[in-house]
Amino acid sequence: MEFDVKNLDETQIYKLMISTIVPRPIAWVSTVSKDGIFNIAPFSFYMGISSSPPLIAISIGKKDDDRKKDTWKNIEEVGDFVINIVTYDLVEKMNITATPFDESIDEFKEANLTPVKSDLVNSPRIAESPINVECKKFMILEIADMGLIFGEILKFHIKDQLLNEKGYVDNKKLKVVGRLGGADYCLVEESNIFNLIRPDLKKR
Repeated sequence: MEFDVKNLDETQIYKLMISTIVPRPIAWVSTVSKDGIFNIAPFSFYMGISSSPPLIAISIGKKDDDRKKDTWKNIEEVGDFVINIVTYDLVEKMNITATPFDESIDEFKEANLTPVKSDLVNSPRIAESPINVECKKFMILEIADMGLIFGEILKFHIKDQLLNEKGYVDNKKLKVVGRLGGADYCLVEESNIFNLIRPDLKKR
């Protein structure tokens, strides 16, 4: 089957993109509004950009009424956010925060999650998540009806038991969840992790 994008509508393109760009990491983003309301939302159009400076990017859309989603608005107005890692034991709570709640609703309360004061940013961290990444707004690009949010990483909070002797997070212990197409997700666990050394590095 072949698909020429110019013959597809936006929904068809979206379905093909989210089911071919897989698996995608989930940025579970916690923010605070200028009025002090906490917000949490998951986004899977998310990637690392650079390690020097340490930058990430998250693509956030608009609401059905064409207003900016709460996460986008909060980052724009307050200037920071926290990325929290989604592990298998947190998927149901993450799914609750995917609900398009009114901006006056505290989503920590809706999902029964615990906000923790961050060290360097105004946005709260999610206590239940084993990894929290404090970020400040670097820049925002508006592309059509999307906001491409660039964030500069300021601080990592990582549970001690997750770090290995080489300075990596041990993904065999983390049990992180990734996003697939539709309502599908995947679980990264020890049984499906394998090691593959780049050919030029084998000689070292």
